Amino acid sequence: MIDFLKTFINTIAAPEWFVSLAIVVFFVALFWEKLWTPKPALYVLGAAVAFFTVSLLDPNFRSIVTKADNVPIVAMLFLVGFFIWLSMSQAYENDRRIGRGEKPMEASEPVSKVLVWPDLVYTEFICLILFTVLLIVWSIFLKAPLEQPANPGDSPNPSKAPWYFLGLQEMLVYYDPWLAGVVFPSLIVVGLMAIPFIDKNKKGSGYYTFRERKVEITIFLFGFVILWILLIATGTFLRGPNWNFFGPYEFWDVGKLPPLVNINLSEYFWVKWLNTGLPKGWLLREAPGFIVVLLYLLTLPPLLARTLLRKYYEKLGPERYAVMVILLLSMGALPVKMYLRWLFNLKYIIAIPEYFFNI
Repeated sequence: MIDFLKTFINTIAAPEWFVSLAIVVFFVALFWEKLWTPKPALYVLGAAVAFFTVSLLDPNFRSIVTKADNVPIVAMLFLVGFFIWLSMSQAYENDRRIGRGEKPMEASEPVSKVLVWPDLVYTEFICLILFTVLLIVWSIFLKAPLEQPANPGDSPNPSKAPWYFLGLQEMLVYYDPWLAGVVFPSLIVVGLMAIPFIDKNKKGSGYYTFRERKVEITIFLFGFVILWILLIATGTFLRGPNWNFFGPYEFWDVGKLPPLVNINLSEYFWVKWLNTGLPKGWLLREAPGFIVVLLYLLTLPPLLARTLLRKYYEKLGPERYAVMVILLLSMGALPVKMYLRWLFNLKYIIAIPEYFFNI
């Protein structure tokens, strides 16, 4: 029975299943109001701790999560879950208060003056002492994962970036470095800077709420939890030797060689569907890819403006709406490309190696 459960979990840890389940759980949990109250949250926390504790009995699972590099990531997952629950529980509580005609908790609390000295400095000093003690104890019982000096002839396998870059390293599997390492991070920074200028809705300013800003909070949490934290967890716990996927109870076998059958959209179109050879000119060869990308970027914005995002188009106006929807489509391009790779073995939509331009 235990072996069956391990096999089942290893099977659903495949990226197409793992990410799909994570997305479903994310949306169900986000809109399930009772989940953000203390009692159900304690049940979820207890189940997570029990699953983690029992899983530690498996040697493969234990060797991964107890690795010195990975222990902080395990702690991070629990901390991220706690603070998201804390903020969402306050948001739903304020929504209930507003629904009853009351003021949010932040507005109803008495305003009291807090002095920098001694209140703030004293609190920071106590935290400094406690965290110093924690780091000393940590360094004693958990040895730093120091390795030999860098040797270009002996690279570690898998060769992983620091945890805060694992999301970008995972993106490099699906996009070229100029996109995954330059364009998308730049869009993230520019998009965060543009939020106050795009969305001028004053609701939710100074207090927690979900009902008044459902779309904004959902988009932000989807980008943060699914497209960042989940990618870090994937790169930490599920990416093994040769950057292959491994289940949480699966031995990291260096000899595992899954078949690499990834092909480009141009090969699908000209070779598989039309049964002809690839055209010699890159423009004609990649014409199907250009059409798909242009349809994605030029057709979806007006379509969404008339359907799902009609209210936001009317509220923001054409200029701010255009910026918002381009940022939204750029964010959505990552999961779209991931699923195309997993389900159809699609490598590039546009592949122009002559000019090092691939999408």
